[in-house]
Amino acid sequence: MSEELDKEPARRTLSGFLPFELLKAALPLLLVTALVLLIGYRYIDPAPPKKIVISAGKQDSNYYAFARLYAELLKEEGITLEVRESNGSVENLHRLKDPDSGVELAFVQGGIASTEPTVGLVSVGSLYYEPMWIFCHCNRNIAHLSDLKGQRIAIGVEGSGTRVLAQLMLSAAGVTPENSRLLSIGDEEAAAALQRGKIDLAFFLEVPHSPLIQKIAADKRVTLLSLDEAEAYSRQFNFLHHLVIPEGALSLESNLPPHDVHLLAPSVTLVAKDSVHPALIYLLLKSIAKVHGGSGLLQKEHEFPSDKDTDFELSKQAASFFKSGPPFLDKYLPFWAATFVSRMLIILLPLLAVIIPLTRIAPSIYVWLVKSKIYKLYGELRFLETQLQSATLPEERQRYLSELNEIEIRIGQLKLPNAFTHHLYELKSHLNLVRSKLPE
Repeated sequence: MSEELDKEPARRTLSGFLPFELLKAALPLLLVTALVLLIGYRYIDPAPPKKIVISAGKQDSNYYAFARLYAELLKEEGITLEVRESNGSVENLHRLKDPDSGVELAFVQGGIASTEPTVGLVSVGSLYYEPMWIFCHCNRNIAHLSDLKGQRIAIGVEGSGTRVLAQLMLSAAGVTPENSRLLSIGDEEAAAALQRGKIDLAFFLEVPHSPLIQKIAADKRVTLLSLDEAEAYSRQFNFLHHLVIPEGALSLESNLPPHDVHLLAPSVTLVAKDSVHPALIYLLLKSIAKVHGGSGLLQKEHEFPSDKDTDFELSKQAASFFKSGPPFLDKYLPFWAATFVSRMLIILLPLLAVIIPLTRIAPSIYVWLVKSKIYKLYGELRFLETQLQSATLPEERQRYLSELNEIEIRIGQLKLPNAFTHHLYELKSHLNLVRSKLPE
């Protein structure tokens, strides 16, 4: 008994602050809210991962150096970028296509994927020009690649972008393994062989400030070829760009090169699997814009990153970034905060779209539920009044009086919010009016 008495105040408190009718009125709103939250939790983009893997190049390559720069910038935002060595663009592309490699990003030279399927891969943007340098240890002037027939030519190692592009350019000029010696060596090995005169020509795919290019260009025993047909190549192969290295651009002191040089250059593209989290794509774009957005010997300020080359479909995030910059939240909030707010908005916006109309309906439902109790008693009272019209016997009076008293007791037991108490008094006055009509 004492336990029941202890519970009674709690019940009164609950009924005073959270009437059952209010709970029933809010129930549809609560159910819809829970459903939207459940759907949002199930289908909303998960939080971006804390780690991502990129396939770069050899440790002394530009690819590897740029990847390390990205890693430092991403580290500031709490993201770990694991950099893996490779032999170059060809191996990078194969790793991206291999579902078991764990690689999600890679540097890919323009033209490498022009004849291969690229489903499931997207471009994050072109990063910079990577010219093809052709150095010759020869005594005659060479202005056309067709003049290289019969020469000993280093075209790069297997799996490198240098080899793929060199073979493409030579093949278009009619230089083949049948009429020339095409050697699978590159970089330092090719440079040493060229300087010692063991080969006639060597192809190098490098940026102008590369120590390797600077060293070879300074050697008076070799000559940097200028291609008269560079423009023709760029028209035939749209991933190649015709660039001009001005006289003295490599070294004003030594006047290297001694004249303007016409070169061909693909651009390097950062390629990602289309499963990479969109927020990470935006973060990568902000990082590569810091690294590659400045001016240089071959590019104007803000020329990169860009959508210059189309071997891969441009990611939606990159297209948006190049058109209007980073998302609004990314401009003013740290990466983790912008990501959190963006994910919450995906849930909250549809939730508000549902809740706002329901909040307008809920009060009406609540009022109807409260008044329904009064309407039920009014219905019984109305039925009893109709019965009284045909009552004539004294024993009937006693039965109807008992029923009226029962309705009055139920009215007294009815608990309503203060705003509705006047309805109870109206009901009681109507009950007394019906009681006055009882036969004597």
